[in-house]
Amino acid sequence: MLHTDIPTRHEIEALINASAPWSVSIYTPTEADTPTPEENRIAFTNQTRDALDRIDDRKARTALEQELDDLIDDEDFWRFQSRTLVVHATPDRMRTFRVPNRLDAGVTVGDRFFIKPLLRAVTFPQSAFVLALAEGSVRLVQITPDRPAADVRVTDMPASAADYARKASLSGRAPKGRIQGTEGRKVRVRQYARAVDAELRPILSGSDLPLVLAAAEPIEGLFRSVNSYDGLLDETITGNPEHLTDEQLAARAREILDRHYEHELADLRALFEQRRAEGRGATDLADIARAATFGTVDTLMVDIDATVHGSIAEDDGTLTLATASDIEAPGVLDEIARRVLLSGGRVLAVRAADLPESTPAAAILRYAP
Repeated sequence: MLHTDIPTRHEIEALINASAPWSVSIYTPTEADTPTPEENRIAFTNQTRDALDRIDDRKARTALEQELDDLIDDEDFWRFQSRTLVVHATPDRMRTFRVPNRLDAGVTVGDRFFIKPLLRAVTFPQSAFVLALAEGSVRLVQITPDRPAADVRVTDMPASAADYARKASLSGRAPKGRIQGTEGRKVRVRQYARAVDAELRPILSGSDLPLVLAAAEPIEGLFRSVNSYDGLLDETITGNPEHLTDEQLAARAREILDRHYEHELADLRALFEQRRAEGRGATDLADIARAATFGTVDTLMVDIDATVHGSIAEDDGTLTLATASDIEAPGVLDEIARRVLLSGGRVLAVRAADLPESTPAAAILRYAP
């Protein structure tokens, strides 16, 4: 089983705001189920030695060495890993994340953390809620990248449409003199769906996770007509969800998530082309660096695997490229991503094939320069 600690938006913001003379970032590919788990720790140990060798401040090196050695000696920590271990450390503090994405090994030492690869874990999270809704039952299931699907307890959730209507069945006359039969049943089911939506609000409020609906008609359409959660996806797990286990729901929901993210990227590429025609799309790094500095980037797509060496001026965003730098140094793309996030923009860490053209980054601007 994978064990993950995916950073929240708040944690990402804390990392990009952090600045210290000796900021160490270590990315270590790990194996959660390996017959030789010690290999994960050995690989990380070698990377820490590499990082420490780059630090010429004796006091800072001693403090970092103690922090990193404490982590290396933590037996329980190394027993539970995901696909990549990410460590960001300064002489005063260390943060660790175990992410389900396979990221390249890397070590950087500078005045800021190397955060671009970590953004991949939050760009398209494989986490969601599934609402399994039928007239006779309802359950909320949470899915994550690493753990089995689990039911979420909703205290006052109605047990069924009949239970909510306080009836033995949905047959009979509808409330307030409305007609009976099919139309009366529809009225009661819509009321039940509205009650389900109301009970979900405290749980989903403030969440940005997708909600996947598992339902058959007519209750699918009735719930969608009263739903108040913006994260409800368009695609439905069809059929009666009472016939599906939590794990079966999770498997089908993950397929829907994959298609949703593919469509989102396709829509974003199409929007980029539209904005470029309006003078609001940029692929030139010098233009993007300048726009990021002045806070005019709305959305940035950046190649997670690319490294561009150089620097960006703090005052006017002038880009200066370099032919070489420290191994796996954050570089220009990481700094652009940092500035976009600090100005409230959106950053998507994608693969090269997902970018509009052969370029390490593409930006949609808030307005034309």
